[in-house]
Amino acid sequence: MTIPQLTDYTEASLDKAFSELNIEADRALNSVTADNETLRLEWLGRKQGRLKTISDLWLKAAPPEAKRLIGPRFNALKEKIEVELERRNSSLPGIRQANIHAGNIVESQIDVTLPGSAQRIGAEHPLIKTMAEIVGVFQRMGYSVGLGPEVENDFNNFESLNFPPNHPARDTQDTLVLAGQEQKPLRERLLMRTHTSPVQIRTMLEQAPPLRIVIPGKVHRNEAADATHSPVFHQVEGLCVDTNITFSDLKGTLDHAMKAFFGSAVKTRFFPSFFPFTEPSADVQISCIFCGGKGCRKCKHSGWIELLGCGMVDPAVFEAVNARRIELGREPVYDTSRISGFAFGMGVDRIAMMKYGISDIGLLYSGDMRFLEQFA
Repeated sequence: MTIPQLTDYTEASLDKAFSELNIEADRALNSVTADNETLRLEWLGRKQGRLKTISDLWLKAAPPEAKRLIGPRFNALKEKIEVELERRNSSLPGIRQANIHAGNIVESQIDVTLPGSAQRIGAEHPLIKTMAEIVGVFQRMGYSVGLGPEVENDFNNFESLNFPPNHPARDTQDTLVLAGQEQKPLRERLLMRTHTSPVQIRTMLEQAPPLRIVIPGKVHRNEAADATHSPVFHQVEGLCVDTNITFSDLKGTLDHAMKAFFGSAVKTRFFPSFFPFTEPSADVQISCIFCGGKGCRKCKHSGWIELLGCGMVDPAVFEAVNARRIELGREPVYDTSRISGFAFGMGVDRIAMMKYGISDIGLLYSGDMRFLEQFA
């Protein structure tokens, strides 16, 4: 397109001239075969570009009063071309692929020696994978999944779970408390949850029995990091509340869950223990999955591995929930003379370390791709 010399500087004449330029620019920019660099040089080139010619012939040569009319039209055309070229460059792979399908790019235009842009397939982190497998076992048993915040208040994390103020069991939790909470009542002070049990309380405050929930999540404690301890780790807890729930239901549930997760040959056994929120309480051991119960270094030659804690929900927990529901204007539906329940909890990190033969818990949080790629 030849750029003519302007002789008429009226708005109508200028509109017509720039309209023709816009049509020509649209035609060039919409061409699927046009090369972006060629278009840029043709229109925006500093020496022989069309906009350079238009600037010389129309803008610089125009009388002063006409420059005010030509300037905005010239700038709009230039901006339009620059924006469109930028858009084409950003979507070049898609345009190129469309051109290939349309037969507009011949084989010689594709450099097959360039390295490919292969998309690497990701994989679940071993912790997430282990947690999902454990949760899946209980979901198939009819449990729903409960989730809650990692920043909790003291009531949900301790008080409602039968941890009264100054109770020695609070010391064993090594709690990370948020700063600036001293002026609040103790039950309202915020902290990083030390277990996922507060989700049990939150669920009971919102729902009436029967309940069957499994609760996966991250927890925090002020512990020194070593090969088997981390200030951040993961738990899976469970809660079942209904009428006529007994310790036999608890044993049967966990025995089935361990067999479903570790294999049908695994055996379980229960030992008396103590937890403030369950009574009676028990520690659960499984027969060693490495030696089949014969005794090896991993089970310290005992044939058993301690895996989780459990027990029947202490009536004091139900009473605390009822009192809180009344405070919130809700009906106290957890009648200890009519209902009962059991709870359990296990550390996901330890199970993942057992399953995958990991000796240092820090590797799970290191972000080292050389380590994580083993599980892809």
